Amino acid sequence: IIIVPLAAALFLNSHIRLGHDIKTSVETTAGSVIGLIPEGLYLLTSIALAVSVMRLAKKQTLVHDMKCIETLARVDTICVDKTGTVTEPDMHLEAVVPLYPAAIDEEALSEIVRQLVMNMSSENFTMAALKEHFDNKRGFRQAKYVKSFSSATKYSAVSYDGISAVLIGAPEFILRSDYEGYRHVVEEHSSKGERVLLVAEYRDNGDVSGIFNGSDLYGDVAPIGLVTLKNRVRPEAKQTFEYFTEQGVEIKVISGDNPLTASKAAEEAGIPNADKYVDASLLVTSEKIAKAVNDYTVFGRVTPDQKREFVKALKKSGHTVAMTGDGVNDVLALKDADCSIAMASGSDAAASVSDLVLLDSDFSNMPLVVAEGRRVINNIERSASLFLSKNVFTLIFALISLISQSLYPFKPAQLSLVSALMIGFPSFVLALEPNTNLVKGKFLRNVLFRAFPTAITAAIMVYWSMMFSNAFFLNTGVSSTLAFYIYSIVAYIMLFRVCKPMNIIHNTLFVGMGAAFILAAALIPNLFELSNLNWKAWLTLVTLACITIPLSKIIYDLFNSFGGWKARFIDFVKRDVEKHRNESGDQ
Repeated sequence: IIIVPLAAALFLNSHIRLGHDIKTSVETTAGSVIGLIPEGLYLLTSIALAVSVMRLAKKQTLVHDMKCIETLARVDTICVDKTGTVTEPDMHLEAVVPLYPAAIDEEALSEIVRQLVMNMSSENFTMAALKEHFDNKRGFRQAKYVKSFSSATKYSAVSYDGISAVLIGAPEFILRSDYEGYRHVVEEHSSKGERVLLVAEYRDNGDVSGIFNGSDLYGDVAPIGLVTLKNRVRPEAKQTFEYFTEQGVEIKVISGDNPLTASKAAEEAGIPNADKYVDASLLVTSEKIAKAVNDYTVFGRVTPDQKREFVKALKKSGHTVAMTGDGVNDVLALKDADCSIAMASGSDAAASVSDLVLLDSDFSNMPLVVAEGRRVINNIERSASLFLSKNVFTLIFALISLISQSLYPFKPAQLSLVSALMIGFPSFVLALEPNTNLVKGKFLRNVLFRAFPTAITAAIMVYWSMMFSNAFFLNTGVSSTLAFYIYSIVAYIMLFRVCKPMNIIHNTLFVGMGAAFILAAALIPNLFELSNLNWKAWLTLVTLACITIPLSKIIYDLFNSFGGWKARFIDFVKRDVEKHRNESGDQ
């Protein structure tokens, strides 16, 4: 959109307004077009991301979408499930506890549970753990009706005669309004980090087939006992979550378990503010969800639809959200997250819709994955500023040439030398080195903020060189070469800034590119259309070179001070808003 009309205007300006021949007009126009194109930037980005994909593959991480590498580097909130992420997926049975007034002992309760689980498929970790615990070699009674566990209803059920049914699942969902009478015993186990399942008998006017066809629980429920299970917290979980906390990434635990159980597991895993938990079944409106995602860390009794709503609410609050999951119930939330991460041990549906798949299902690899994303984005951002400083300068100077009715000074071959030695080769070296700094701000804004000081400096100095050339009546070839050398000096200063902090590789790169430039200009000047400078041109070059360094620093410092002032202003506004929000309370 910009290049084509601008190129046409430059050609007409050179050939018609300034009266240059077609050859000269085409050469100068081609020089401006080349300067406007970030040659190599697309290739650099593609190679950096491809290398990152290969590095992640060595860390047992499959990348489905390369753009997620950038997103992951910018994530400030990670939503994790308790089971499989905070804790190990495998459960073990802790206890079988008969409840009053059910007049049965532990052995009889165990047999009821055994009969129920033998009619179920091992479709989730809970049922698999129960099946593994109970003796499946003995025979069992085949049920007439079977209801598998559902995240929506939070229970499983079997019926042997169609008159009554045996339920096992979340106490709050099965007992409904009668839950308060059993809350103390349930929370006694939940406070130990145990997952508590209620076993109960259900009757509904002599026909319980409704619950097996999708109906809600309307009949009478008689509690029989509790089954408690526990997941061991992953040994590496604490170190992993400590890393994210240090990096300023907030952890949200979203679980289908009792909120107290999930809270205790999160606390054991070292997740900050794990004591701030809430029962998601109470969050019935979008307003309550929007407030809760900012106020709480642990969410229990979460339904699949709510997971999706939590992700949307966090994104609406301005967070960049990563979502981990391993089940079919997580698919909707995974699709809506900025970056989705699936465990290979989970369902194929979750893995297929996710941006990243942890092939070894080990969440402790996440710090390495985030570090890889940061390396790519920080380095591409730094390298892109080299490319775009040339593009911004060319655009500015092309407009100056049109307004001042002067000839665009550069030829294509000249810019190729700077593009190769000051931009192209250094950017590839810098893009592939380690860099785990926290990614801040928007990519394009950061790049342009780095590029503009160099572009403005170059535009000022090159225009001055053209004014001196006119004053000293230098011919077109010498004037073009002089302008090129001035621009090269500014580009070399930009390379120095990008190479900071200096180390052995950066020093070698910086000195090597300078030496290569001098050798190319001295030994093969004709290849790059460089003319010999007379004493007037040399005097101008030395004088402007001495001015370029302090001018570049002044402009660079002005941009930095503006950025600092802007950041302080934004912080002030945020603090003021937060102050008024706290004063006004919920309203």
